[in-house]
This record gives sequence, structure tokens and C-alpha cells, in this order.
Amino acid sequence: MKVGYKLATESFDPKEVVRQAVAAERAGFDFVEMSDHYHPWLESQGHSGFTFAMLGSIAAKTERIGLVTGVTCPSYRYHPAIVAQAAATLQILSDGRFTLGVGAGERLNEHVIGEPAFRGVHERHERFREALEIIRLLWQGGYRSYSGKHLQLEDARVFDLPEQLPVIAVAGSGPASAKLAADLGDGLFGTEPDASFISDWKGRGGSGPVYGEVPLAWANTEGEAVDAVLEKSRWALTGWKVMAELPNPVNFDAASAFVTKADVAGQFACGPDLAKHVANGQQFVDAGYDHLVAQNAGPDPDGFLEFAASELIPAFRALTPSSS
Repeated sequence: MKVGYKLATESFDPKEVVRQAVAAERAGFDFVEMSDHYHPWLESQGHSGFTFAMLGSIAAKTERIGLVTGVTCPSYRYHPAIVAQAAATLQILSDGRFTLGVGAGERLNEHVIGEPAFRGVHERHERFREALEIIRLLWQGGYRSYSGKHLQLEDARVFDLPEQLPVIAVAGSGPASAKLAADLGDGLFGTEPDASFISDWKGRGGSGPVYGEVPLAWANTEGEAVDAVLEKSRWALTGWKVMAELPNPVNFDAASAFVTKADVAGQFACGPDLAKHVANGQQFVDAGYDHLVAQNAGPDPDGFLEFAASELIPAFRALTPSSS
């Protein structure tokens, strides 16, 4: 079992994100994961630095910890040719420690370029598939062109390719994304302990690492942890259909205004009790995940990292699927 730490790029400034990544390596995490957003989810978070710049700095300041985007949309705000180049460069700079997590995108980040094509899920998946095909094509080397329904590529070449290409882990939650991940990915990304999604992906020929984000909030008391989630992470309880569609932080402020403390406690393991956090992680292991991402929404990242080093990482690493 590999154990990672989700760097809250929307809640901390870029230098603090890099500092926490270095501290995560010292704490013993196997990898750090970072969202790739243009906006934060909520105004109260107040940050959203450029993920690939932060990853380059982290690569230079660390030695062994893996680097993962969780996740990059390669089909709207970025053209996939740029993602192919950026990921290849980061893989070289990190000496082979980079995993490119990718997804179909959220309106929160992709509408900013003013393109009217961020439409329904079917079209987003079409563009997403074309984007991954372009990335794979460019990583073959040489000059490449591509003519798709939505995306084009003309005489492009990524000159600096690593000896070992990055793993592409595809995010999703249903049959369409399971098929896409099996066809064009090297791994899977999920946010729910849904065994049927993983088995569907494997049934379609999917293989590789399976990343799951485990929602938790560490603090000295359960009350402090719950309050921290309500302040900066209540957006996570709005559900994927909302999360994919709202355009700005002010909309998420409104959509999550009625999230209660009971709602938080129902999804996040809150407080200092290791057993609660392990029970949450066990659900993901039982569903088939082999890379657990500690998505800490607590108020004290350094306190959490100390707790992780002494208790959480060893406990997560020792988890195995429960017997049926």
C-alpha cells in the first residue's frame, strides 16, 4: 500500500505548498498529490497557484517522493500538446517520479478561457479521449499531427522525452470513464470507495495503480476539525454533479451554505482518533485502491504531518482488504 498527501493548493500560497511537500517527504509519505486548478473552490480558501510551477520547485527540493497531479484537465484550459510537453519535462526534472493524473475537467477552471465548448458530459469525454490520444501520440517522438472532432495538432514534436514516460492515471466514476481509463490510461483515480467502478475498469482491461482520496480532517479535537472543514472544505460535500458545473467560488459558497456539522461528520473522519481515519481508509482498500491519498482538511498541517509520520502512515501502509 502506497500512502500520499494531498497538498491543498487552494488553501495555501505557492511557497507554503512547496514547504509542505518537503515536510511530507521527511514525514515518510510515498507521494504528494496536487489539484490543478485556476480558481479555488471557495473564496475563504484564497489561493490557487500554478501547479506545474510548484511541482517543478518541489522536484528540485526533494529526492524520493512521488509527484502526482490530481487531476489535470488536458482538453480545455490547456491544449494536450502543452500537457504532453509539461509532463515530459517534469518527469525528467524529477528523475522519473511524476504521475500525470488527468480528468475531464470542471467548469470552475475551464470556463476561464472563454471557449463555449464546455458542454455536456458526452462531449467532454470525447474531447478528453482526443486529448489523451494526442499526448500518447506526441510521446512516441517525432513530428506529429492529429485531426479530431474537437482538437487539432499540426507538426508538433516534444523534443525532450524522458527514458521512462510518466504514468497516466485517469480520473472517473462511471462506465464511460472506466472504458476511457482502460483504453488510454496506465492507472485510475477515484474519490469514492466504489468497488464496482474499479472492477468495471479491470474488466475492460484496465491495470496499474489505483489512487483514492480519503477525506479526513486532523485536529486536537473533533470540533476543531469539523469547523475547519466547514470553513474551507465544505465544497467537497456538494456532490460531483455540482462540483463539475459551477463556474466560480462565489457559486460554491452559495451551494455549500447549508452544509451542516452532521454532514461533515458523515463524510470526513474528524479529530485526533487514529481508528476513525483508519476505518475511512479501510473502505477504500476494500474497494480495490492501492494508493491512499490523505486529503487532510484540518487546520494544522504541521500537526497533521507529525501525526502522519508517527501513526497514520504506518497504519495506512499496513491495510489489506478485509476478508469477505
